[in-house]
Amino acid sequence: MTEPLIQLEEIAFGYAGRPVFSGVNLALQAGERLALVGGNGAGKSTLLELMVGLRQPSFGSVKLLGQNCASEAEFQPMRGQVGLLFQDSDDQLFCPTVLEDVAFGPLNQGLDEAQAKAVAMRTLASLGMEAFAMRITHRLSGGEKRLVALASVLAMQPKVLLLDEPTNGLDDNARQRLLAHLLSLPQAMILVSHDSGVIGTLATRAVLLQEGTLTEGMLHRHPYQHSHNQLHIHPTP
Repeated sequence: MTEPLIQLEEIAFGYAGRPVFSGVNLALQAGERLALVGGNGAGKSTLLELMVGLRQPSFGSVKLLGQNCASEAEFQPMRGQVGLLFQDSDDQLFCPTVLEDVAFGPLNQGLDEAQAKAVAMRTLASLGMEAFAMRITHRLSGGEKRLVALASVLAMQPKVLLLDEPTNGLDDNARQRLLAHLLSLPQAMILVSHDSGVIGTLATRAVLLQEGTLTEGMLHRHPYQHSHNQLHIHPTP
């Protein structure tokens, strides 16, 4: 088996002396779309942030694309290759216009202004958002901001996508278009979503984060309709 794109070994983390999780081991292989599932407050968003160095574990190691990462200097060049979509789009968008927000990453990767804007426009077009290029970002709706935030990640052409609630704020039509687009992408992904349709459509594998530990899960789809969700995720026996 090839080396994982992301590998966590014996990760522990806590807030102010309160442990959130410990002994977390995870490996993401090329082509996988991994659902990270757990209740509110389980630490799912924290674990994604830890993968790109925005939080530091109290114990354990992080390896991205075969490189050990512990310091900011080691994580920083990896963030264009391991793209994190934050749960709150306002944490991701900070430029005056949509085009500037989406071009920001490519500019920081070394493209000149014309090249970065061309990449940004192609990325916006792929999400049906090209008409929004000159819109003022902070005046967009929540769903529009969500798509722009995703475009800002995709414009850097990362090898891995970490998607925290990617369909937040989207209406049903936009949600379906987004799922179809994500399904067409070649990148490996880690998905956090309370929308079972997102997990059911995209995930090829699942892990459960509960009571501070991470365990392998089993995606279980019923062939007939229930009054509750059709997708269930159980611990692997």
